[in-house]
Order: sequence, then structure tokens, then C-alpha cells
Amino acid sequence: MEKNNIINSETLLAAVDLGSNSFRLEIGRYDGGQIQRVDYLKEAVRQGADLDADRNLKPEAIERGLKCLARFGESLKGFPKEHVRAVATQTLREARNRDEFIKLANKVLGYNIEVISGVEEARLIYQGVSRLLPQSDERRLVIDIGGRSTEFILGQQFKAHTTDSLRVGSVAWSLKYFPNGELSEQNFYRAEIAAESFLDAVTDTYHHQYWDIAYGASGTFGAIADILTLEGFKEGQITKKGLDWLRSELVRAKYADRVKLAGLKEDRKAVIGGGLSVILAVFDLLKIDTLTVANGALRHGLLYDMIAEANDDMSDIREASVKLLANRFSVNAVQATNVKDTAIYLFDKLANDLNQTELETNELRRMLAWAAQCHEIGSAISHTESHRHGAYILDNSELMGFSQSELHRLSLLVLGHHGKIKKLDLAANDVGFIVILACIRLAVILCHSRNKPELKGISLHLHENSIQLITTQAWHQKHPQTAYLLEEEIISWQKTNWSLMVSVEG
Repeated sequence: MEKNNIINSETLLAAVDLGSNSFRLEIGRYDGGQIQRVDYLKEAVRQGADLDADRNLKPEAIERGLKCLARFGESLKGFPKEHVRAVATQTLREARNRDEFIKLANKVLGYNIEVISGVEEARLIYQGVSRLLPQSDERRLVIDIGGRSTEFILGQQFKAHTTDSLRVGSVAWSLKYFPNGELSEQNFYRAEIAAESFLDAVTDTYHHQYWDIAYGASGTFGAIADILTLEGFKEGQITKKGLDWLRSELVRAKYADRVKLAGLKEDRKAVIGGGLSVILAVFDLLKIDTLTVANGALRHGLLYDMIAEANDDMSDIREASVKLLANRFSVNAVQATNVKDTAIYLFDKLANDLNQTELETNELRRMLAWAAQCHEIGSAISHTESHRHGAYILDNSELMGFSQSELHRLSLLVLGHHGKIKKLDLAANDVGFIVILACIRLAVILCHSRNKPELKGISLHLHENSIQLITTQAWHQKHPQTAYLLEEEIISWQKTNWSLMVSVEG
């Protein structure tokens, strides 16, 4: 099978970040373990300011986003799909019509866009920040204030230990607490109190005793640091004294469009009030005196993640996330392992029949293993309809290493491991997913006694729109209950555009 994701010193990698305030494209060259910038594009699309009352992206916000992505797409022509990663964050997590936008956006960009969870966004931010810092054993607090969310991360070296994402951001706060750009004392007071009420939930988690140095990542911190540096404050750092000075200057200006401060770009004026009020709340709650502005950001984390994925290091992050989830919902580890091992055994019988690259086959195998490991998480809620509860948990969880589309795919496997298949509305051409769905369903049947099944004498074959399971006459007679369940499974597949055949030989 083809292995097509080789990264060397000549490889160009690209990351696209669809933020709530700005869209960014970072192109870098991998060289000696580091990524050297080749090109960087940024546009203030400000989609976060254009969600309507029903939380739909307005037509003008969709148009701005598509035009920007079309320009990015021109710069990306010729890039292999494995060397481009595009992600969307809080605004598109919230937008009810995100699927409509993503479908159009994928087309104009030329590459698929993932909507990532807040926890995954936090992990990637830490990856980007840590990779651009000198190596040390310092305990780090990293904060990223975006347009509609704020991420907090505790980590050491290249590993994030604790992550949180809260719906507090510069765009959202500017719209809500600084109407018409009015920078009054009262508006600042209201905005800071409101931010503190949101952020108070994580105050104990990110107490000063757990970190040595605080870092700020994102355009909000960078924009404020630029202003303070030109005013004479220490370069690359933000202090409480500097923030109080800036607050006074903004109140003195009265309105955002009247602010005249060296270093403040026009596209930042509309969100400076909201951004500053959130930072002030963070400094106050976490008792921060000085914060260092980081050079790394989400987009850099994406680039380094692609290198990790090419080196097959990503599975560890996702494996750990699934294990934690299974433990949280008290999954029976022995049964989960039995189902996983059986499902993988069956999949490997079919793998050679799939028209997939090695990378695609490995990803299918991992997805199947993870689904098997957590297929019973819904039982913690109720054994009745546990597959539906499990799917709901996955669709509403934030797991490190997973995009929301990956989690949804995992949730469909958990939903479909039992019961009617028709509810999944399978696409006939999604052969890889259908194969792993069949493998987990058959594995659950074979493990129905909650013991390790006897697999000797079982083989599997893939035909056009059908899967054939072959057993021996001796095996069939030895396992009458399993044989009955397999007959029922044949009927389940008859109501789809695929079929399952069970043959008994000898």
C-alpha cells in the first residue's frame, strides 16, 4: 500500500486558522526539527461579529469568509492534501448553519476544514506556543483570548496537562458590553465583572501555585503588547500597570473609532475594549503581575501536529483521550478489550480488499479500536438504549487530539454497534466506514457471552456492496447462540444498500 505522507527538509506545510476575528494562513518549511516561515497571510474577516439572533452566520459573513479562503486557496495550489490542515474554532462551533458554510468553504479553499473542539484548540495552541519557546522545565500557564472564546492551558515542555475553553472573547465582549464602540467607565466595569463571572469557574484550576510563568498567545495579547511597547513599557511583556494605563486612555477617547494610539491597527479598534476587559479580568482573578507574549499560536501547533502525525505520534494523544473517557464512564475493560481485539482481527481480514492508502487503512483501524474501547460508555447512564447514550456522550465531548468530525464519526460507530443500521443513513460509497461498522457489530455479536471468542475457523471477505463471513460446520454447531445472532444480523443489513452473507463450509 502507498505511504504518501513523507516529510523532509524540502517539504512545505500549510496551516489555515479560521478564527472568530481573523483568518490566517501560515506556510512553513520543515528544516532540522523546526519550521521556518515561508509565507504568512492574515485577513480580518470578523465572522464572530456576524452571528444573527438564531446563531446563524449572516450572508455577508459567509461571503467575506469565502472570498478570503479563495485567496488562501490560490496560495495553496499544488500542496498535497496531507500537507495542509485547516481548522475552524468558536464561531463555527456555535454557528447553526456551519455545515452549509463548511461545504462551500472546502470547495473554494480546495482542502477540507475541520471544526475543532475548545479542548483540542487549547492543545494545539500549547503545541504552537511551546515549540517556539526555549526548552526548559518551567511550568507554563498559556492563555489565548480569541474573538469568541478564551483558552487556558497548563503545561511543561511540549506537553499540555490541563486545558479549558470558555465562551469569553474580544469580539463577543465588544459587541455585548461596548455597543457602538462606546468605551465608558461603566461599560468597562460591566464587561470586567461579566468576564470574571465566566472565568471564575477555572480560577482554582489555574491558581498561581500550579505555574511559574504566564504566556499570552493570540492577536489580542499581541495588539496590546505593541501599544504598550511604543508607550515605553517593556517589550514583549504585559503588566497590570500597563493595562490600567491603556484602560484610562481608552476611556479618555470615549469611542473606539476615536482612539489614536501608536501601534493600534485599524482592524483592532472595534474589539480593543472587549479584549482589554477580558485580560483585566484574567489578571485580577489569577493574580498575574506580568505576562510574557508568546510568538507561537494555534497555526504553529497545526504545523507541528502534521509532523507528529507523519511520525505516527498522534495516536498516543487520541488513545489517551479514549482511555480517560472509558475510565470516566466505568467501562468494563476486559469486555472492551475483547471486542477491540475481535474487531481488529476481523478488520485485518478485510484490509487487503480495501482500496485505501496505508495511512487511510491505519486511521480506519484506529477508529475501529477506539469505538470498541468506548462502545459501552452509554451503559453508565442506562443499559436501555445505551448505544444512543454513548453516541450522545461522544458528540458532546471534547477530547484532545480529535476534531469534531472525527468525534462524530466515532459516535456513529458507537450508535451503530447495536440495533438498526438504517438509522445511520449510510452512504454506499463510504466503504471504509461501512467495513469498520460491520467489524464492530460482528465483534459485539461474537463477544456476546462477554468472554474472548473462538475465532479459529472464521474468515471475512469483501465483495461489491457485500461482506461475506465464512465459518466451519463445526464452529457453527459449537456456537448455536452466536449462529442465531448472525442470522439476525443478516436481516439487519438487508434494510441497507449493503448486505451481509454468512456461509458455512465443511
